[in-house]
Amino acid sequence: MSGLAKASADWRRLAHNVEVLAAVAGVPMMAMVKADAYGHGMVPAARVAVEAGAAGLGVVTLREAWQLKRRPDLAETTVMAFFFAPDQPGLAEVVGAGVELGVSSHAQLESVAAAADRAGRPARVHLKGDTGMSRGGVAEHEWAQVAEAAAKHQAAGSVVVAGAWSHMACADEVGHPSNAEQKAAFERFLGVVAAAGLEPEVRHLANSAALIADPEARYDLVRPGIALYGYNPVPGFPVDLRPVLEVRSVVMSVKRLPAGTGVSYGHTVRLEREANVALVPLGYADGVPRAASGRAEVYLAGKRRRVLGRICMDQFVVDCGDDAVKAGEPVVLIGAGEQHPDADDWSAWAGTIPNDVLTGIGSRVPRLWNRGVGPVEGG
Repeated sequence: MSGLAKASADWRRLAHNVEVLAAVAGVPMMAMVKADAYGHGMVPAARVAVEAGAAGLGVVTLREAWQLKRRPDLAETTVMAFFFAPDQPGLAEVVGAGVELGVSSHAQLESVAAAADRAGRPARVHLKGDTGMSRGGVAEHEWAQVAEAAAKHQAAGSVVVAGAWSHMACADEVGHPSNAEQKAAFERFLGVVAAAGLEPEVRHLANSAALIADPEARYDLVRPGIALYGYNPVPGFPVDLRPVLEVRSVVMSVKRLPAGTGVSYGHTVRLEREANVALVPLGYADGVPRAASGRAEVYLAGKRRRVLGRICMDQFVVDCGDDAVKAGEPVVLIGAGEQHPDADDWSAWAGTIPNDVLTGIGSRVPRLWNRGVGPVEGG
């Protein structure tokens, strides 16, 4: 799809969002740049976030952490990786590079301690307690066992317990009873960690939603993700966030079709009147959600226009009515203009969340990175 589509990230907007969220939080920030920075480009997003004041960077995989730590301009930046398998290849290397690791089980802790011994330096770990997400994290009945094991490894010089953390399940639903329950559970977890003689440097619980809506959840560090990229998961708490990414394509062709014509797979739509229809060369293989078929809109030739019928793997059709739209005209799928659709719109049309929309943008859509001095093409 090269030349027919592009995704443009305006890093000035990311820097703005970092600064705004830092002011709201009032504590240091670990900027989440996992999943290629939510589809925006991990390395440039990481650089901009750090330059704008982020104290550290959060990723999921060891590979992501290694990609950041091996860069000279990020080598001294705190990078934390959340997911890894016990005895995963490369663990000693990332410990040696100074990557901090989220530890969610006793097996992981033992594996990290062994990797640290091989690397010849202590591993900096963040112990994760499951406080009600029921996903990653040490189960409550094992908190004491893992905390005591971590204390022994710290005394032996294999690990440094740099953090204690957890993750909230319903922070975007203000007032949900699980929020209070999880904060209480986190306090219990911190008590167990302290009882083992550990004094973590940072305690962290807040994702984007908790950062914005729940001061009690901010502790010593916050971990914003989607909010960095301009989307507020708790719109009832207004924050001046600016969408970072725009996705554009062009009209491939236009044809005039008579009333009654079936459009796209399954003929789920038939034209109610004669109309010009435009073909756009992007589809679900490029991240245009098929689930948005029949509801989505794009911005074309001065206004929003409806997508007709099913979104296909590589293309979709737009209803242009009687307007004389031409091949080559720009089409905005996600934009920053007042009339442009954004990732919130697409998530509503597809029945999902903007995180899903943004991370789903495919590799066939080239990224353009703009720092205010003209676009710089990047992969």
